Amino acid sequence: MRAWVDGHLLSDPSDPAIQVADHGFTVGDGVFEALKVVNGQPFALTRHLQRLTRSADGLGLPKLDEELVRRGLKEVLAGEELPLGRVRITYTAGPAPLGSGRGDSHPTLVIVAAPMKPMPATTAVRTVPWPRNEHSAIAGLKTTSYAENVVALAHAAAHGATEAIMANTAGNLCEGTGSNVFYVLDGELRTPSLASGCLPGVTRALLLEWYDAREVDEPIEVLEHASEVLLVSTTRDVQGVHRCNDRDLAAPGPVTREASEAWQAGERAGIDP
Repeated sequence: MRAWVDGHLLSDPSDPAIQVADHGFTVGDGVFEALKVVNGQPFALTRHLQRLTRSADGLGLPKLDEELVRRGLKEVLAGEELPLGRVRITYTAGPAPLGSGRGDSHPTLVIVAAPMKPMPATTAVRTVPWPRNEHSAIAGLKTTSYAENVVALAHAAAHGATEAIMANTAGNLCEGTGSNVFYVLDGELRTPSLASGCLPGVTRALLLEWYDAREVDEPIEVLEHASEVLLVSTTRDVQGVHRCNDRDLAAPGPVTREASEAWQAGERAGIDP
C-alpha cells in the first residue's frame, strides 16, 4: 500500500496522516472515489474525477484541484506493481471545531493505492429493512458518511451475503451499500433510475452505454420475480447473484454473461472511456 497526503508521499502508509480534528474524521464531512487500477493505470479516471467534483460541490466543499489529484495519483502509483488494484481518493473539509460546524482550514486530500483481488463471478445479496432517503441533502453524492452502509452490510453478512440491497422511502428498489443493482424481468435488463436516490455509479453509466438496459423504478419486491440479479461497481465490475435473500438463482444467467462480455469489451477498448 502507498499513501499520499496533501502533496506528500508517506514513507510509511501506517504513519499518522490527518489531524484528529479533521471534519472528515469527526463527522464524515468529506467525499471520496474508488477507482480500479489496471496494469498500473487508473480506469475511467475522467469520469471518477467529474463525480468527485460533483460530490464536493454538492457537499459545499472548496473547489477541488483536479490537477493536484492527478499529480497525487501519478506519485502514489509510480513504481508500484499493480496489475490489478484500487485507488481511493478522499477529500474532506479539513480541520474544524468539534461538532457539525465547519472551520476555515484548508481541506484535506488523501490518495491511497493498494492491490486488489478479482471478485468471484457470483455472490449472495440480502435486502435490508432500512430505506435509502432519496430526498436526503446528500442523495446521489459519494460522501464518507457510511455508517448507515456499515450497519446494513453487517446485517447482510450475518445472513451469508456480501451485499445489502436497500429500497428507498417510496418502497422502490434503490441500490446496494457499494454497488448499483440490475435485474432481468421478462427478458429485459433493468436498473433503478437516478431519481430513486441511488448513486450515479461510473460502472452503472458505462454499462448503460455498452449494453441495452432500461432505467425504471419498481418496488423492491420485483427482485422476488427477477430471473437474474446482478451487481455492478468499481470493484465488482459485473457480478452475477446466485442467491437473493433465501431464493437461489442460476448465475451467471445468459443476460448477465452478455452484460459481462460487453463490459469486458468496453474496458479493453480504452483505459479512460
